[in-house]
Amino acid sequence: MKFIIKLLLTAVIVIVLSQLLPGITTDSYGTAVLVALALSLLNFIVRPILVILTLPITIVTLGLFLLVINVLIIYIADAMISGFTVTSFWWTLVFSLILAIGRSWISKIVDPRDS
Repeated sequence: MKFIIKLLLTAVIVIVLSQLLPGITTDSYGTAVLVALALSLLNFIVRPILVILTLPITIVTLGLFLLVINVLIIYIADAMISGFTVTSFWWTLVFSLILAIGRSWISKIVDPRDS
């Protein structure tokens, strides 16, 4: 149940950010739910693999390369979902940062014991 609540709240954040950021667009709320689901799955499956493969460059950049990995995850979600579009690296980076902050708040609100 908590996963569904987190997923729907993440979709709300995706919709709000697509309205605020000119480089991010979503067609509908259903598309935003699919984006939230895709990002959750990609963060669970693909992100750990990318982090391990890019560990040397992540260490050299003192962890800043993890931001690039977040952008790559969003670009993969863009390729997977037809109603979701990102236009540039910088808007995707801003989207990624705000989404990460929002998901952190959602986790603290929905399940404060996990934080």
